[in-house]
Amino acid sequence: MDVAHRLFDKMSKPNLVSYNSLISGYTQMGTFDKALHVFVEARKACLKLDKFTYAGALNVCAQTGDLKLGKLIHGLILVSGLIEKAFLTNSLIDMYCKCECVDQARFLFENSQELDEISWNTLIAGYVRLNKKEEILKLLISMHRNGLELNTYTMGSVLKACCTNTDVGIMCGKMLHGCIMKLGFDIDVVVGTALLDMYAKNGELNSAIKTFKSMPNRNIVMYNAMISGILETESISKECTNEACRLFFEVQRQGLKPSKFTFSSMLKACIAVEDFVYGKQIHAQICKYNLQSDEFIVSALIELYSLMGSTEDGLKCFISTPRRDIVLWTSMIAGYMQNGQFESALSLFYELMACGGRPDEFTISNILSACADLATARLGEQVHGHVVKSGFGSFRIVQNSQICMYAKCGDVNSADLIFRETKNPDVVSWSVMICSCAQHGCAKDALNLFGLMKEHGIRPNHITYVGVLSACSYGGLVEEGLKYFESMKDGGVEASIEHYCCVVDLFGRAGRLAEAENFILASGFKNNPIMWRALLSSCRVYKDTVAGKRAAMKVIELEPQDSSSYVLLHNIYADAAVEPMAARIRELMQQRGVRKEPGLSWI
Repeated sequence: MDVAHRLFDKMSKPNLVSYNSLISGYTQMGTFDKALHVFVEARKACLKLDKFTYAGALNVCAQTGDLKLGKLIHGLILVSGLIEKAFLTNSLIDMYCKCECVDQARFLFENSQELDEISWNTLIAGYVRLNKKEEILKLLISMHRNGLELNTYTMGSVLKACCTNTDVGIMCGKMLHGCIMKLGFDIDVVVGTALLDMYAKNGELNSAIKTFKSMPNRNIVMYNAMISGILETESISKECTNEACRLFFEVQRQGLKPSKFTFSSMLKACIAVEDFVYGKQIHAQICKYNLQSDEFIVSALIELYSLMGSTEDGLKCFISTPRRDIVLWTSMIAGYMQNGQFESALSLFYELMACGGRPDEFTISNILSACADLATARLGEQVHGHVVKSGFGSFRIVQNSQICMYAKCGDVNSADLIFRETKNPDVVSWSVMICSCAQHGCAKDALNLFGLMKEHGIRPNHITYVGVLSACSYGGLVEEGLKYFESMKDGGVEASIEHYCCVVDLFGRAGRLAEAENFILASGFKNNPIMWRALLSSCRVYKDTVAGKRAAMKVIELEPQDSSSYVLLHNIYADAAVEPMAARIRELMQQRGVRKEPGLSWI
């Protein structure tokens, strides 16, 4: 474009075509400010601007979302008398739709004297972008009734409106499929891909596969749509992964070149089922096709290696990427967090700030979590200052992370202040605050918050109940705790191992060790060492050597090489002054080769 502009500058008297060419070129290159500058220069040259000049300027407004400037150009078009042209009407409709002002686009559409198929398709595309499903289908019907020809672009756009995973969406999608076949559009790549996507997102995998197999001359776009569709489900099963792999092998057998979308889907599959061996093979394929520098793929690779616990390999992928956007930085920081490497996460955050990077709300949330896990209140306060300065204080994810950070650092008052400043707190906000009060022994405050939460119509989740049961445990409220435990079923929350452990702790802290043991035996987790370890801790507090021995023997049976159970049982005997048995436990550890892990401290 620099060469083109130099040639333009050498022209003694550039005409309107020259200006239009420059505007179009700069817009295609994404240098919108230069495109607008050329538009302004064309006006200063006192040239009579035509529909192409205005359309180019409107395209810039559409791409940048500059509604104010778009309205100004709309005014210039009205003054010029070119508004009657369908070409400019379509550009205006497109601009208003992309600026999320679809009502104005509809007004133009309904009051225009000259409309064509592009006008209809542009408005439909605008409604698709805003997910206005009813309006899309109404427009399609009106378009057909007005005798306008439906084309592949129209059908491809309308199919997106049927991706609702509802009976109505599936029914409309199937009706459109019939119409598409009647019009002969089913062999079109765009329409075929939209059909696959529609069936997959509506959970109709068999229909998607059947449609895919019926398509002649399948290209990589169709394969990508099919692989992505198979992996669209909330919980990706091994069967789905196997089918995705089969399609990937078919891509290679057909001699098609996999794209970055192919590999990102395959990495998603490997991450979902934790198939690390195949994930590494996919990484090798990515390098073969020289796609290892793509930001989207690198982000998935970092997630894969972080899940494997190999943050070193994730860091290599991160460092080898020439263009690191904030998503990559956040992915790497999240990878460190996932593996408990909080200092490394903070170090990378400092590096991001030092190189002039701008963290987003997800980056900030991860760093606040690192401060919480390290209990570094001072650093957390510094990050809080950055939150206020950068304007992230209104983001819910950041507010929840701040509450959690202050709570874990022991500053319940600051956590409560952030909570009260949060507009419309969600279930996470309430749960974090309830757990915070519970952990700091404020049982009544935690239960009062739980009552307020239900009054506000917020439905508790499994974490909320962990906080509530913990509060009852710390507060010695056994009967209340049991009532809350039983009420979980009514709230649609299935009790997990965490909730059962809370009940064991509830009985144990109250000294009701026999009831705690019976509760474990009656639960579905009697062979889980965590349950028995919770009882064992209570046995030490109450110096119950008999129940303690039973609990310890059960844990040792389930985890023979875990040193903590031996140590706890030894301490129970030692606290109860039963020295011979304490010595016997020490000997047993030596005989079985069980070694006590050395303790660590940050102090």
